[in-house]
Amino acid sequence: MKYSLPAVAVAGFAALAVASGGSLLAGPSMQTMLVYLAVPILIGLAQMVALAVGQMNLSVGALGGFVAVAGGRAMADLGVPAWLTVLGALALGAAVGVLNGVLVVLTRINGFIVTLATMTMLTGLQYQVVGTATVSGYSLRSFGSVAIFHIPVVFLLVLLVAGAVAGFLRHAVAGRRMLASGGNPLAAKLSGISNDRSLVLAHGLSGLLVGAAAVVTLATAPGVNQSIGGDWLLASFAAPIIGGTALAGGAVSVTGTVLAAFIVRLVDVARAQFSLDPSWVSFVVGAVVLGTVLLTQRRRVAI
Repeated sequence: MKYSLPAVAVAGFAALAVASGGSLLAGPSMQTMLVYLAVPILIGLAQMVALAVGQMNLSVGALGGFVAVAGGRAMADLGVPAWLTVLGALALGAAVGVLNGVLVVLTRINGFIVTLATMTMLTGLQYQVVGTATVSGYSLRSFGSVAIFHIPVVFLLVLLVAGAVAGFLRHAVAGRRMLASGGNPLAAKLSGISNDRSLVLAHGLSGLLVGAAAVVTLATAPGVNQSIGGDWLLASFAAPIIGGTALAGGAVSVTGTVLAAFIVRLVDVARAQFSLDPSWVSFVVGAVVLGTVLLTQRRRVAI
């Protein structure tokens, strides 16, 4: 299993490169592929940190869509500078994430229900901000096309974010406490770890990463509208689950999440390459996620 994801990623990429007659390896094609890989990685990481403490964040797509349209409106209609919009988007995402965590702690209601409620509220707010219009022509849009040897800068920044998340969970005290709370809450509590603090931190970090995904969307999409974030939920679960993150919490894999996001992106590239029905892509990804969960459950029972 250790090498299965890298093997699938390499084999899938090689097969698509051959099927495309080598055009996939051309600089512009690689740049386009990597640009649209950045958001799936970020939302996968956002879901992964929530799963780390045994929680789920159903508001990933709604929060990302709301932050993206709010940022687009701020730049296009109010003339807010791009750098200030980026900071505001990150702060807004983190604030909503912390709010999710605080609500879970105060109400003792599962994060599934809490984030389901906030998802609905944020979807309504997104519509209130943008309506049926598409916001475009803002200054941050030009940053999305900046690349070094056809490697998008936004993709390189996302890899740095992934490295920072891995370092936080592996080496930072707060990150290790999050994993301890997710793995065995009772043992963590007896060890003096505040499970409530871990929950709030996990949801806050999840919101921060969603805010980063909204910034990348603003930088790379032609415009933002009501549809932004609508298809993020399945992708946010697919990457960490296929990548080896435990649904029960306590075990995560940043590398696995990044590789799984890459594999899912390959499926999307194949859909475009062979003109497949988009509904089949969702069907295949959903089936793989379900199969991974069932396989994990069977192994746990066997152990």
